[in-house]
Amino acid sequence: MQMKHFFIALALTMGSVSRLCAATTATATVTYTIGSVDAITVSGNPGPLNVTTATAGSALTSATDSTTFYSLTTNNTSRKITAAVASAMPTGVTLSVSALATGVGTSAGAVTLTTTAASLVTGISPVAAAGSLVTTGLTYTLAATVSATQVAGATNTVTYTIGP
Repeated sequence: MQMKHFFIALALTMGSVSRLCAATTATATVTYTIGSVDAITVSGNPGPLNVTTATAGSALTSATDSTTFYSLTTNNTSRKITAAVASAMPTGVTLSVSALATGVGTSAGAVTLTTTAASLVTGISPVAAAGSLVTTGLTYTLAATVSATQVAGATNTVTYTIGP
């Protein structure tokens, strides 16, 4: 009879222990958004572009600088990079920029900048590209005709945009 009481007591104890060790759970609902991201930066300003020489009987010699690059991040497709100058260049003076796009998209080559945005790179798919890690160099070229007015120390701002 004592054995029977022992097993009954053991069964009751096990039931209590299992209730004491039972796991509890809780839940949380996380709300999140992944938005459209288009970001571009330029590594800095090119050096001064000075048109100061020519070969006798030839056009003025253009000035070129290739020391800067751009970095971009987008999680969109069919993006492009455009550029425009803040104010019109003087008569007879052109500023162009060429954006290398190896691994990023398709470069339009050298594009003469005006106050209307022009496409530099097209066909950009989702990418995170830092200029020094991929070929995303910028080459600026300043050209002037012989009839261009002489200018000393003028500046213009180039605005780069990535978007649809």
